[in-house]
Amino acid sequence: MVVVHIIEPFASGVALFVKSLTKVLGDDEHIVIHGERKDEIEAHLVKKGFNTSNVKFIPWKSAHRKLNIAKDIKALFEIYAILKRLKKAQLCDVVHLHSAKSGFLGRIACRMLGLKNVFYTPNGASFLSTNSTAKRFVFKGLEVFANKLCGKVICSSASEFNEYKRLGIKTLYVNNGVETVNRKDEPDKNTSEKFRIITCGRIVAQKNPELFNEIASYFVGLDNFEFVWIGDGPDAGLLNAKNIKITGWLDKNAVYDLIKSGDVYLSTSQYEGLSFAALEAMSLKKALLLSDCVGNRDIIRQGVNGDLFSNKRVAITKIIQYQNNREMLEVMGALSKDIKKTEYDMQHNFRIYKDIYLGRPYISNTLMKRWTFN
Repeated sequence: MVVVHIIEPFASGVALFVKSLTKVLGDDEHIVIHGERKDEIEAHLVKKGFNTSNVKFIPWKSAHRKLNIAKDIKALFEIYAILKRLKKAQLCDVVHLHSAKSGFLGRIACRMLGLKNVFYTPNGASFLSTNSTAKRFVFKGLEVFANKLCGKVICSSASEFNEYKRLGIKTLYVNNGVETVNRKDEPDKNTSEKFRIITCGRIVAQKNPELFNEIASYFVGLDNFEFVWIGDGPDAGLLNAKNIKITGWLDKNAVYDLIKSGDVYLSTSQYEGLSFAALEAMSLKKALLLSDCVGNRDIIRQGVNGDLFSNKRVAITKIIQYQNNREMLEVMGALSKDIKKTEYDMQHNFRIYKDIYLGRPYISNTLMKRWTFN
């Protein structure tokens, strides 16, 4: 089977999703048609993480992030031409679209070419990305329109699935998953005197660095608290509290070591598909303190492996409670890892996509019931 993946934001969690999928479905051939966001990470650096024995890459040169009618039409005709060549060469058994821009333009191109076996994974619904009522209305309309053209929607979390159901879009979901991280050479807990709050990801509006900064600012002057943001991004300037350290991008092992050295994993995101960084923190036995948003709320068992918060006051209160009871965090962290193994295992969850591609029913490991689109 040849699976064609179309991905505009060839960076961060969406790229990790495609890399994980191609790794698990290693017996199949994969062609990744990708854009590039040089301001975040160059495409050749992203490609290094893929197993190139079963993955080939085709650049989507005119793909870009922002809405622009002229540029989007150019990107549409480019992706149409690429897919047409692949179809003619019989290298297009499945088309899997990733993220909103790829999902919209890709479904138009697939409809024009008469491609039938088409799937779309939002990895964070576009209509959740704005507080503007007008923009949200437009983004919802685009999702409904594109869904009528062709393809089936596969969400990466139950809460994202519910948002699409509210739009009247027939869908299902497969939980994201990560490999179990074993770092036995490192201690299970922070051995420093400081209480360390960690997060990881691009510093962009979606991750709400402004709220992260507001939470950290409350603890300025209290030397036993420190905040660490692993990553970088265009909104790094918003993280100006004196007790925040921005590490920049690190290699995988360095990221794991830093997360493992923390006491709590904090996410201030405005929305998620299902955060790979939070899942990896669970695998590293971390208690989670996550904003109550789509994607985040799926992985929290309130008071068991962490907590959700709705505003900075609640987050600050929880951090103080955690700092006063580190033993509780050890128990929460162990439960995080157990939940991750049971519900968010990469090998188990991503194999489900093969059943979906082939039109076979599969068993949801979360709901323990048989799912199909019909």
